[in-house]
Amino acid sequence: MTNLFRLNLLLAMGWCALWGAFTSLNFVAGFLVGFAALSVASPIFGSTGYSGQVIRIANLAAYFVWELSISSAQVAWDVITPGHKSSPAIVAVPLDITDPLQILLLANLISLTPGSLTLDSSPDEKTLYVHIMYVADPDDVRRRIKTGFERRVREAMG
Repeated sequence: MTNLFRLNLLLAMGWCALWGAFTSLNFVAGFLVGFAALSVASPIFGSTGYSGQVIRIANLAAYFVWELSISSAQVAWDVITPGHKSSPAIVAVPLDITDPLQILLLANLISLTPGSLTLDSSPDEKTLYVHIMYVADPDDVRRRIKTGFERRVREAMG
């Protein structure tokens, strides 16, 4: 699968060279064209799972952008309206993932989302402590993190 990713990157750079413009948008377009070409040619490579992996990573990225947009709007609305609607709390989130790299990615995605900040993990790395600005129900926060970010991180990196 790593070789197919490298090949896809090479195809994306070739696409940029073909168009004579090495921009991020052109690179993404080349990556998508290369991905489509590799998907069509998948019988040549056998069953690698590369297509599914790329789709799961894209799903995680899209979910992050969605959460980033929603939480940014919520924090901005709280800033521009009179009074404060925040009800901050520190929530302990039990983790199902055990790989340190997955825990690191999860913690960083949570911290990059406005209105939330990962504070620490337990010494056994089975619990993540998160400060959230808007908590009506801690169980709902745990459920959203587990079914949102944690599930997608596990799928993308599993």
